[in-house]
Amino acid sequence: MNGMASDHNTSSQDEYLPHYLQKEDPFASKLSREADIVAGFYLTVIGILSTLGNGYVIFMSSKRKKKLRPAEIMTVNLAVCDLGISVVGKPFSIISFFSHRWVFGWMGCRWYGWAGFFFGCGSLITMTAVSLDRYLKICHLSYGTWLKRHHAFICLAIIWAYATFWATVPFAGVGNYAPEPFGTSCTLDWWLAQASVAGQAFVLSILFFCLLFPTAVIVFSYVKIILKVKSSTKEVAHYDTRIQNSHILEMKLTKVAMLICAGFLIAWIPYAVVSVWSAFGQPDSVPIQFSVVPTLLAKSAAMYNPIIYQVIDCKFACCRSGGLKTLKRKSSLNKSR
Repeated sequence: MNGMASDHNTSSQDEYLPHYLQKEDPFASKLSREADIVAGFYLTVIGILSTLGNGYVIFMSSKRKKKLRPAEIMTVNLAVCDLGISVVGKPFSIISFFSHRWVFGWMGCRWYGWAGFFFGCGSLITMTAVSLDRYLKICHLSYGTWLKRHHAFICLAIIWAYATFWATVPFAGVGNYAPEPFGTSCTLDWWLAQASVAGQAFVLSILFFCLLFPTAVIVFSYVKIILKVKSSTKEVAHYDTRIQNSHILEMKLTKVAMLICAGFLIAWIPYAVVSVWSAFGQPDSVPIQFSVVPTLLAKSAAMYNPIIYQVIDCKFACCRSGGLKTLKRKSSLNKSR
């Protein structure tokens, strides 16, 4: 009986055809023309805001490039990744949505899938490096002060090599890039997991090394930061104003960290859930109209990352400068007394 069951499973895998092989034209849109137009306008707005926001971050950072600290260098790299997604990837999908079909063929599909995965993986690994940097500087101060600019550049080289490796692996014959079920965008071929054991191994490797492991590091780092700040609340309560103000700044940094985690989870987890279900659930069980929403949500991550990393950081700096001014006023008042 076991042998018959295994033969049946093997035959069902061999007979499975992904959505892009079931129809003659895999690049025809499966959405209504009105839905494609709405999605096209949405991506246009996201693309413009993302390009302006990340371009502004890079421009302002270039003015003080010799003074950038390691954490700021990582932030600039995140902006480069997000700008790459906006400039290289979004025009393809915007044109295709307005055209009511993918118009760039298989070659363009594979290029778009590679570029999206390359910059997306680079963005996630950069966020992981930022979380580790903040974890070391808050929870292990001796290690945090050891980190210098040249360590940040070494980290950048590792990030780009990591993203290049995993984005190029599908071209080595163990994976592929394929059109989305709705036809006007391309992504990793998650549906290979339905066809063979090798496809399942490929998808599981991508999920672990490019999603689960980095996410676990990010969550671990920020949870440790939150616990550290909470544990230091009672310790600084009876100290002087300078230490109390420093603690307030740490609390603001913790809020920034929580926003970073929330932004990442909101943008990418729904897409990851749909992708995993497409890979290991019942074949073609995800409705086409439902699959497009997580994809569009994930594409918005490049827009609000500049807000999280720059606007809030500017407020953080303003609060810090305000606290310093308060301390100066108090010190001058004490001297006059």
